[in-house]
Order: sequence, then C-alpha cells, then structure tokens
Amino acid sequence: MSERNKTELDAAPIEQPLKDAVREARIETAERSGVVVDLRDADVARLELLNDALDPLFREIPSDVELFDRGVSKGDVPRLWVDVVAHVEMGRDKRQYRFVQDTRYGRAVLAESYEVPALVESIRRYVARRLVERERALSEDAGRGVAQSALRRYRRQRNWRTVRIFLYGLIVGVVALFALAILSNPKP
Repeated sequence: MSERNKTELDAAPIEQPLKDAVREARIETAERSGVVVDLRDADVARLELLNDALDPLFREIPSDVELFDRGVSKGDVPRLWVDVVAHVEMGRDKRQYRFVQDTRYGRAVLAESYEVPALVESIRRYVARRLVERERALSEDAGRGVAQSALRRYRRQRNWRTVRIFLYGLIVGVVALFALAILSNPKP
C-alpha cells in the first residue's frame, strides 16, 4: 500500500452503520416505552373509574363477608381485582373492559364491554352468585355440625357398649371360675 492510499483512508470518515442503527433503536425504544407508560396510565385511570362505579355495589355487601378484596394493581398489566380469582383488565384495543375469572381449566371471560354500566351489572351478578355460594357452604357446614354431633354421640354409645360387654364378660368369667372351683373340689 502506498503512502498516499494510507493517508486517504485515514482522512476518510469511518462509517459506523451498526453503531448508528443501535443509537436509533435506543431512541425508538425510549419513545415506545414512553407511549407504553402513557397507555398503562390510561388503563389504570379507566380501571379506577370502574372501581369508583362499583362503590355502591360493594357498600351493600355485609361487613362480615370477607370474600371480596377489591383494588387496582398497577403491574405490567393493570387489573381491577374483585376477589382472589376474578378481575377486570383492559382488552387489546385499550377501550374494552374484560371481566375474567381464573379457573382450574384456565382463564374464563365472564363479560366484555366498552361501557362501565354494563360491566358493573356483570360484576353485580358475579358478586350475587358468590354470596349465594357462601351461604350454601355455610349451611352445609351447619349441617355437618349436626352430623358431627350425631357421629360423636354414636361413638360414645359404641364405647360404652364395648365397656359393658367387657364387664359382662368379666362377670361371666369370674362366675364360671367360681363354679368350676366349687365343682372341682371333692366334698370331704
């Protein structure tokens, strides 16, 4: 290589297409993450509006019922939790509310709506079903209490029957030994 070619190469600006592409990708990512944060904030705001619309419904629930734990979680996917297994999240278009329930078979969509009143009605029906399930479970527990007390009474009777049979057997055995002793002694 000649001296002249070397100086031309040194003088020419070195193109760094990858470095420029990485810088542009970082800028795009920063802009997108700002948009994502804005979208997440919009989702949280919509869910908080729904949460406020649910206040009258949850005020009607008796204070001794601890089934429901309502609140907005602000994670990667913001959610309005109704209870441990049911929540509301925003649909793909970010305007539609999706009321879903986690089941042992996966997630079931209970309702979808763009309107808050329609979703409040779906949640009202869900809460009513859960309250009825709770009442049935409590009444079954009360029925089990009666059954358990009957079972305890039966066990007590069975235990006393066992003690009585043992005592009768002991008495019969003592009488039999006494009779055998009298019969086996020859009279003098």
